[in-house]
Amino acid sequence: MTETLANPLAARDHARGMEGTVIESMPVLPPVADDLPPEVAPEDLLWEETIAAGGYATRRLARGSRLRLIDLRGDACASILLFNAEMPTERLNVADTVKVQWNAYLGEGKLLLSDMGRVIMSILEDDAGTHDTFCGTSNPATNAAKYGNGTNSGPYPSGRDRFLLGAAKHGLTRRDVHPCVTLFKGARIQEDGAITPQIGPFEPGRTVVLRAEMDVIVVIANCPHVLDPRDDYTVTPLRASAWRGPVTTEDDAVRTATPEGLRAFKNVEDYFRR
Repeated sequence: MTETLANPLAARDHARGMEGTVIESMPVLPPVADDLPPEVAPEDLLWEETIAAGGYATRRLARGSRLRLIDLRGDACASILLFNAEMPTERLNVADTVKVQWNAYLGEGKLLLSDMGRVIMSILEDDAGTHDTFCGTSNPATNAAKYGNGTNSGPYPSGRDRFLLGAAKHGLTRRDVHPCVTLFKGARIQEDGAITPQIGPFEPGRTVVLRAEMDVIVVIANCPHVLDPRDDYTVTPLRASAWRGPVTTEDDAVRTATPEGLRAFKNVEDYFRR
């Protein structure tokens, strides 16, 4: 290590010698996966990445794309930001997502709505059932209080700081980091108003599949839930796969499930009619 610090040529040779090194948490380039749905051609795979514990990832996905998230070991925590890729001032609105659907608990068939009344993504499949629209993600202060260190470069990075890094890759700034939804870790509201976190750990392999209803920017932070009661910084890798898919049709069951959802889909279709 000392030689690579003092000698740029040694540093170069060391870096080149790392070619071909494979670790679990990294993007696969070009993307390859052996467990795609049978109707998906290998050439339609757009993204294949395992997001490290405490890590983040981001991608721009075209309308119709499917995003599959897998909780590989039962303790992943996928906090998500969504933006209209064409006009990032339009983004996920968690309050409207809850209010318009008369339901605060996400699952199969539920919608993620933007602040313009449009469906930004929809949930096609969900065998997890533990998700959170209430609590948001951790920040440097909460992590410093709980773990003793909340810095982005330290051992216990927060979800908010990971969001900042992901958003910056698209030219977005701190002011663009908005309230998120969290998948795989849940929160339930009791009759007395108390929040009961659903933290697990759960069975490995739980899966959520989302469909992009617009061209979207997705930012994912895989950091412990802000209400995780465990003393240790506990989170495990999260797998993300995305592939091309057809745009939602007029007779789609998710589109037509409720009057409120149908209106939000019509708002999307009006947007693309320009």
